[in-house]
Amino acid sequence: MVKSFEITKVYIRDRLVVDANVCMYSPQDFDFSPRVNLEGNTLSLSNEGDADSSSFDLDSEQMATVEKDRMMELRVKLTVQGMHGTLIHKTPKPRSGPNAKKLAEPRWKTLLPIVP
Repeated sequence: MVKSFEITKVYIRDRLVVDANVCMYSPQDFDFSPRVNLEGNTLSLSNEGDADSSSFDLDSEQMATVEKDRMMELRVKLTVQGMHGTLIHKTPKPRSGPNAKKLAEPRWKTLLPIVP
């Protein structure tokens, strides 16, 4: 299940692109099915079956893009409560050495139809 769902950025490339942060309760939780709803000029994102949602007011240019395509690209950064904390011991010279690698960040993107 989704603990929190937050829209961080909305912008236009070839179509409307929405960046979102999603926090899950456990690493074994795979129940995330995003849904998009458009009411007036308010775009709402939610997980299927959840009452919680995150909304964003679109401007006129973004509304024109939405009405033209009826699709949007969702870019999601997934985190899990308690797993992705702050790194305390950092490498003194991050460009060299065996510890120079970054930790993997679970991200994915998908195209979603916009339901009026």
